Amino acid sequence: MIRKLLIANRGEIAVRIIRTAREMGIRTVAVYSDADADSNHVRFADEAVAIGASEPSASYLNIRRILEAAKQVEADAIHPGYGFLSECAEFSLACRDVGLTFVGPPPEAMRRLGAKIEAKQLAVQANVPITPGYFELGATDERLKQAAQKIGFPIMLKASAGGGGRGMRTVTDEAHFEDELLLAREEALRSFGDGAMLVEKLVDKPRHIEVQFLADNHGNVACLFERECSIQRRHQKLIEESPSPVLLKSPELWEPLRDAVTNLVLLSGYVGAGTAEFIYDQADRAFYFLEVNARLQVEHPVTEAITGVDLVEWQLRIASDERLMLNPDLMAGSRSAMVGHALETRIIAEDPSQGFLPSIGKVLGWAEANGIGIRVDTGFSEGSEVSSYYDSLLAKLIVHAESRDRAIAKMKSALMDFHVLGVKTNIGYALDILQNSAFASGEFDTGFVSREMSHWTNSGILPPELADLCDNAGQGPIEFRQLPPLVGAWSAADGFRLH
Repeated sequence: MIRKLLIANRGEIAVRIIRTAREMGIRTVAVYSDADADSNHVRFADEAVAIGASEPSASYLNIRRILEAAKQVEADAIHPGYGFLSECAEFSLACRDVGLTFVGPPPEAMRRLGAKIEAKQLAVQANVPITPGYFELGATDERLKQAAQKIGFPIMLKASAGGGGRGMRTVTDEAHFEDELLLAREEALRSFGDGAMLVEKLVDKPRHIEVQFLADNHGNVACLFERECSIQRRHQKLIEESPSPVLLKSPELWEPLRDAVTNLVLLSGYVGAGTAEFIYDQADRAFYFLEVNARLQVEHPVTEAITGVDLVEWQLRIASDERLMLNPDLMAGSRSAMVGHALETRIIAEDPSQGFLPSIGKVLGWAEANGIGIRVDTGFSEGSEVSSYYDSLLAKLIVHAESRDRAIAKMKSALMDFHVLGVKTNIGYALDILQNSAFASGEFDTGFVSREMSHWTNSGILPPELADLCDNAGQGPIEFRQLPPLVGAWSAADGFRLH
């Protein structure tokens, strides 16, 4: 059993892991950089250790410092969260070498699935459908171009070691191939230190759908249904939901998808929580494998909402060599086990009206939405600093209701009840996405944002006085209007009703 857990991460995911570990009776250790010395994840943990300067390379990406911190506090396990070192096979191996339990897949499985080229080759062995393309290690530029010519333009160039949209380029015709390949490779080298590229057919109006799974050391795999992640801006997800509108309308597509993912997980030797990502071709009604994310996903709470399964708890149990034991319908991936519909909106410190310019500074005011079926995962509160060193995600707002329509209505209401002063946010932008008729109908694709929101201006959903307050936050004293006194039966200051 894990007794003391070090979380090699920061922000909302560190806080979220701490909460589950606390419920399980596991002591927690936070690590922090100079910029995060006063952060919420540091205060919430049982212990905290400074690991370096604010730059990620000196702290959250510094394997040596993290292992030293674990040794210092006598931790027996490390949870990497997502991002940073979460998909680094060398980190997983380093933990094993010093006798620490890494809460994630073994390094061998991570290597098999971490690079897109090897993962696609493994998918072929597991009979998982893949997008027509060329996936060969060590391919020359000329060989990649020949493959693109054979597939036919338009095509997509992708970095083998990529993620988050980096190292990706759409090439519409042969004349631009060399230039786009050069740009994609340079970005891949900067981001991942690996310039290996692959070529894929470009699917017209695709949807991005992923399957959450859990796998233990005893050969048990549970596919916990799918998430729709097609609402993206520049390959960065904005709003996610579960189940997908595609499978709500065509549930017969689920079983082949579930079985393909199970085959891939078993063949790869994967253990822990992971996500298999797919492109859905709406014209052919076909799923094409993209990659496996060997970690907890940012959007995992929507799966938790419709299944009632705490994914972090099961990560920790599986890392302790427990058998995966969910109710039989969940283990079998029966859609009858899903309860309702869930949505997640990423609340980001950025200004959509100014080209999504990141917004940094101190949070002067913070008011979260709350109520039945509403969850907020965050590492921020009033007084927190939004730093330029890290991702600008402020919070994840998750809602759960009995149907998709009710979940959308609940999310709109919850966003209107979520207020952040001192920095700009994308709340108004997200509200307008939810207002869009294409989103409401479920008839959209990964091009939705670029197509429907390209000329966005704030619709004015927020009350004018609140919008003015948000716009002026951080620019001087804020004056609050004095509300008139309440008059009526409930206006007494004591606990007794007036008759």
